Amino acid sequence: MNLLVIGLNHKTADLEVRENIAFADDKLEPALKDLLSIEYIHEAIILSTCNRVEIYTNVDNQDRAEDAIKDFISRFHCIDRVALDRSLFVCKKDEAIQHIFRVASSLDSMVVGEPQILGQLKDAYEFALNRKKTGILLNKLLNKAISVAKRVRTETRIAENAVSISFAAVELARKIFDDLSTNTAMLLGAGEMAELAARHLISAGIKSMRVANRTYSRGLELAGQFCGTALRFEDFINEMEYVDIVICSTGASSYVLTKTQVKDVMKLRKNRPIFLIDISVPRNIDPLVNELDNVYLYDVDDLQGVIETNLEQRRAEAAKAEAIVKEEVAAFKSWMASLDAVPTVIALRERAEAVRQEELVKAFNKLGVVEARTEQVIKTLANNIVNKLLHPPTVSLRTEAADKDVLIELIRKIYRLDNDE
Repeated sequence: MNLLVIGLNHKTADLEVRENIAFADDKLEPALKDLLSIEYIHEAIILSTCNRVEIYTNVDNQDRAEDAIKDFISRFHCIDRVALDRSLFVCKKDEAIQHIFRVASSLDSMVVGEPQILGQLKDAYEFALNRKKTGILLNKLLNKAISVAKRVRTETRIAENAVSISFAAVELARKIFDDLSTNTAMLLGAGEMAELAARHLISAGIKSMRVANRTYSRGLELAGQFCGTALRFEDFINEMEYVDIVICSTGASSYVLTKTQVKDVMKLRKNRPIFLIDISVPRNIDPLVNELDNVYLYDVDDLQGVIETNLEQRRAEAAKAEAIVKEEVAAFKSWMASLDAVPTVIALRERAEAVRQEELVKAFNKLGVVEARTEQVIKTLANNIVNKLLHPPTVSLRTEAADKDVLIELIRKIYRLDNDE
């Protein structure tokens, strides 16, 4: 059994190359079938995302399998093999274990700590598993990778703190209002950034959502996704009396919200706090709004500062996560080493059982007819002797990582396990 990982990611290939190598959903099954038709490959999983395409395999001959897999990728995607080689990385044995654990734990991601990769890895594994393309090695490896990722998230804070503009905006809102389940939010604009912010607000438990967009139909569509209410863009000022959080992303070339307008709104609100997040470039909310009491305005630069601080914290937590991965790699290596000893352990026990049965037959032939209780005592004695004699070599075979091959060879020679007589 040999682990082999071949692939490319955002570190080794640009977006165009990654797009050309990606496996579409409807191509995954034939791709796995093609891979498993290669005589050196016994198990395979294909992970294909926007940032990485990686093939995890259990192979007999690593050198031949590596060449065959590269040929397969080149042939399957009609890409020149020489050009392909420039973008591919290869991980073998211990390095392969470490790589998969790091991928699952989001230590190899473009944004360290992002949660999406674990779900994508689970999906890739389940796809191969359900089609019987995996076996004892990859099943154990991927289940362990998933548990390592969960341990990393439990024992470190690598996934905490916002590292995207939209998420940082929502995190700031939570600091101001504590419990968002009693608050109402309004989106000014219905672009991608606004939609992402809305999704984060919903996840944070916001009470209700209102959407004001210049194209009313688009606002209606977005509001429908979040069980919210669509507004005519020209009516949003009147609605600000009733909302606590405003996220602005309109794409307008000038301010859509001025200090005077917000001042009038605050009178109607009886000075209840309002949180304004301007993620537009150029800015759509007059910075002078910040001079008003109980008005909290943040723009992209403010949020970027929060993100940089959070990224530093994530990098510190990543060091702790790397230590966990290193520990788990060592444990998995021990398990893999024990697999090599399984045939020898089985052969040793079969040889011992044959000897036990042979000697019991001889003993009972000499004793003649004995009482049932005596017979059972003799059988138990023989069984206990065999088990106690086999225990030390069996434990050593399963636990000794160093010089495993030497130990296996020595035990097979001492007990003549390769001798047919």
